[in-house]
Amino acid sequence: MAAEKKDRESRGMGAVVDRNIRALLERRQREDRERKLSDKIADRVTSFTGSMAFVYLHLIIFGLWIAINLGWLPIKKFDPTFVVLAMVASVEAIFLSTFVLITQNRMAAAAEKRAELDLQVSLLAEHEITRLIQIVSAIGERLGMEEVNDPELAELKDDVHPERVLDKIDRASSN
Repeated sequence: MAAEKKDRESRGMGAVVDRNIRALLERRQREDRERKLSDKIADRVTSFTGSMAFVYLHLIIFGLWIAINLGWLPIKKFDPTFVVLAMVASVEAIFLSTFVLITQNRMAAAAEKRAELDLQVSLLAEHEITRLIQIVSAIGERLGMEEVNDPELAELKDDVHPERVLDKIDRASSN
């Protein structure tokens, strides 16, 4: 019984889902391998700076810096006005924000590719559904079914033209 169910899953939706997952994972791994070194570095820096380890490291470094330069520790002051600390923090902020922007740009490009894929799959599914409606309507007409003359059904038989939908959205948003 269990083997029979597993066999049905491998032929049906389960196999399709497994194949799609494998294909997407392989694609993601290939894109990861093909990334530029600068992107990999930016991702690693961004990943580290977004961690609690980064926060703790800064608490320790800045805490010691401040404690030393306020004279709380028996170590010679090296930045009594904290000007160097401010400069270090500013330069660090410039570089960290640049790394974050690099990572965000790459992530936005990946999201745009996924959105384009979603759109293409949706358009394909819409076209397939439209064809199915046309076929089922033709069968209904041959069988003499009255529901085939439904005006809403006639509209559903027409393919959606995405450029027309975008134009309509543009017109509606400009009003």
